[in-house]
Amino acid sequence: MDPRVDAFLEMLTVERGAARNTIDSYTLDLDDFAEFAAGRGWSAVGADAETCQGYMASLHARGLSARTAARRLSALRQFHLFLLKEGVRSDDPTSQLDTPRLPRPLPKFLDEAEVDALLAAAIRKPGRTGVLGRAALELLYATGMRISEMLSLPRAAVGAKAEVMIIKGKGDKERMVPLSAAAREATTALLAVTGVDGKGPKSGFLFPGRDPKQPLTRQAFFLLLKQIALEAGLDPDRVSPHVLRHSFASHMLARGADLRSLQMLLGHADISTVQIYTHTQTERLRKLVEDHHPLSESRMGRR
Repeated sequence: MDPRVDAFLEMLTVERGAARNTIDSYTLDLDDFAEFAAGRGWSAVGADAETCQGYMASLHARGLSARTAARRLSALRQFHLFLLKEGVRSDDPTSQLDTPRLPRPLPKFLDEAEVDALLAAAIRKPGRTGVLGRAALELLYATGMRISEMLSLPRAAVGAKAEVMIIKGKGDKERMVPLSAAAREATTALLAVTGVDGKGPKSGFLFPGRDPKQPLTRQAFFLLLKQIALEAGLDPDRVSPHVLRHSFASHMLARGADLRSLQMLLGHADISTVQIYTHTQTERLRKLVEDHHPLSESRMGRR
């Protein structure tokens, strides 16, 4: 390996505290680039802009993913910036390279049966913990609110006859969301078990923490949610408050909700943010065509 590549990797370790996995990845990336550059008569240190551009094009031709290509470009850019700062080079041949466009990841969500299993597990959980878990799950899934929004809810946010809830979201912007009957019932039960217990005044929060002056912490709720997921027979790594928010949005859209209404319910400022959920519409339309189009493979097989 070129000693200047060694010096770059040492800088990442000493000055930036890069992890061993990061160093190993950068080593492989720069070795791969050096091999490509050598095929064109250049060293990794002396390669020109055309060689760097050719290398990036070769990644696509080899079938590497956009994410892998983006990581390798990052390694190249940081390496050449290092050479520039060290005075080894007077130019940066990667400065005009475009970063590969990464596909936007689809939101992770549970199907309706899995959400039902979570709610059933919370109902089976005994005592105050079960009541709190059920209320939290009902609210998250019924409204699509963020975990930060839920944990900061005051006790006065809901009542036995409340049909809507005012949520204070990002930038202190308020939005109104409807409450399901199940959510009203669950929160009413929660209010009953978090009232005065003889140890002091009741909390001002709907989801109080150990200190009634403070709300339940995220960490405490995450732990409870993982326990409920296990009891529901689900992989706890697949379950989180944000996954429930995604599930709410995906299921609403799959059942005919429009993007503008979904945007208002979720509290997004830009409708483009909500368009990530159109994957459910795409799947629904694909299934519709597969089941009903006269030339679909499934129908052809039944002829």
